[in-house]
Amino acid sequence: NEIITEEYRAILVGLQLKEDISYSMDELEGLAAADNVEVAGRIIQSLEKPNTATLIGKGKVEELAEMCRNMEADTVIFDQELSGVQLRNLEEATGVRVIDRTILILDIFADRAVSKEGKLQVELAQLQYRMPRLTGFGRSLSRLGGGIGTRGPGEKKLETDRRHIMGRIDDIKAELKKANKNRAVQRSGREKSKLPVVALVGYTNSGKSAIMNKLLAMTDKEEKSVSSQDMLFATLDTQHRRISMEQGEFILIDTVGFVSKLPHGLVEAFKSTLEEVKYADLLVHVVDSSYDNRDFQIDVTNRVIGQLGAGGKEKLMVYNKMDLAAEPPIDVSGCDAAYVSA
Repeated sequence: NEIITEEYRAILVGLQLKEDISYSMDELEGLAAADNVEVAGRIIQSLEKPNTATLIGKGKVEELAEMCRNMEADTVIFDQELSGVQLRNLEEATGVRVIDRTILILDIFADRAVSKEGKLQVELAQLQYRMPRLTGFGRSLSRLGGGIGTRGPGEKKLETDRRHIMGRIDDIKAELKKANKNRAVQRSGREKSKLPVVALVGYTNSGKSAIMNKLLAMTDKEEKSVSSQDMLFATLDTQHRRISMEQGEFILIDTVGFVSKLPHGLVEAFKSTLEEVKYADLLVHVVDSSYDNRDFQIDVTNRVIGQLGAGGKEKLMVYNKMDLAAEPPIDVSGCDAAYVSA
């Protein structure tokens, strides 16, 4: 599939019902940047309940359309998930492409997936998301062609044929089942070796891969280093490395990072990969110490770990990026904690 290299200009939109969403909007801006989108402005509307037709109120939709024209924006990104009807209505009202946070995250994943299994997992999540929204996507894709939200396997215009999509979903699930069996065989081999398994978990861009590379460098295995970049979702494929230290040997696993409002379909699609966490002897929860909202990121990570059935695992908290932190975080987890700069 053709990789999108041109930059888009977007307006971010959020609906505030009760809780303050400024943090979520900041994160949405980070996600947009990760997908090569320039943010021209943002709109937040406070309402008691969402508008079923357009999520935000009629007056705000008109204000949004005017803002798009004035700021020459070609895209609008909503922080909340939109229905097919809402997508269609908003595109008609603004005259530009409209996507939501889920489409944006799926687009980033489609761009970053490297392995065959990773690509299949993303395609599955994309198709499952599109199924109930065909009425909204059809017009968008036929009128605007490629672009944000159409990256990767989702752009094959499968949206025109429900049965075709269902057949493709079944095919992908069958392929992923085979991959899952292979992983089970590999896991069985690791269990026979009696080596402890340690899994790195945490929010995206907290420094899990950097920590893995540091441990590999300390044990003269730098040639086995993993990709480590200062960006959201740099790691999508689970990586395993054997680490030898004075205290003994263990298998270290690097996992995909978490983010708030991680699409349910994506968690489901990546569940087989993420389930590696369930079989670990120890979880190393990596936290970005320099981030003001780190407590929120810790909560999100703990929630996802709980969903995967690994909430009761023994855990070590690792507060990373201490060189950038204004002051040492206070650990309230009740677990052992370490303060490092990878």
